[in-house]
Amino acid sequence: MTTYVIVAVAAYLLGSIPFGYILVRIFRKQDVRTLGSGNIGATNVARSGAKGLGIATLILDAAKGYAAVMFAQLISARFITTLYQWDGMSAPNRHLVQMIYAGRFTTIAAVFAIIGHMYPVWLKFKGGKGVATGVGVFLALAPKAVGLVLIIFIAIVWVSRYVSLGSIVATAAFPVLAWLLYREKEAPVVFVAAAIAAFMIIAKHHQNIRRLLNGTENKFGSKKQTEARA
Repeated sequence: MTTYVIVAVAAYLLGSIPFGYILVRIFRKQDVRTLGSGNIGATNVARSGAKGLGIATLILDAAKGYAAVMFAQLISARFITTLYQWDGMSAPNRHLVQMIYAGRFTTIAAVFAIIGHMYPVWLKFKGGKGVATGVGVFLALAPKAVGLVLIIFIAIVWVSRYVSLGSIVATAAFPVLAWLLYREKEAPVVFVAAAIAAFMIIAKHHQNIRRLLNGTENKFGSKKQTEARA
């Protein structure tokens, strides 16, 4: 149980690093929370007038999600080594044990990294929407599915001009695509993690969803964009 708690806390702390806030504070001497939508994500950072910082925020936010899952997998491998003696255990059973424990640790890390980004303790639990961190988590869980999700995102934004709609649909598609591509390679709990992560990200877009339904959501490239989407 202690090891699971360690993974959860480490993943949360990694996810809670507010890179957007830090970069804007260092390089522009501003509080990104007072600009645009007040969101600490890459979109609002870019909208503050620093596209380079926006790109850096996107990369770093994704990297922390990826790192959290990789850390969990490393801990899982060491945890299993100390818990089991492999002598006499068949290769299929060994693989099953490894998959089960890796799935558990990965699930915890994936969910808590995104929670950390959305509710960072350093900023009074007011963070971003989790899209970039979710991408990092998804890359670690099922990289091939991320490629397909990216195509879906680009296609939807290209046709509709709504970044939020592209983010929501692409996020919702990820658990399904991950299951289709990796169902024979990963433990079922990994797909549960993907579904939970996707649900949290979509839920964070509740204001965007409301505006989409009301026809008041801003389109990509419009002069008046007031809500960050990443």
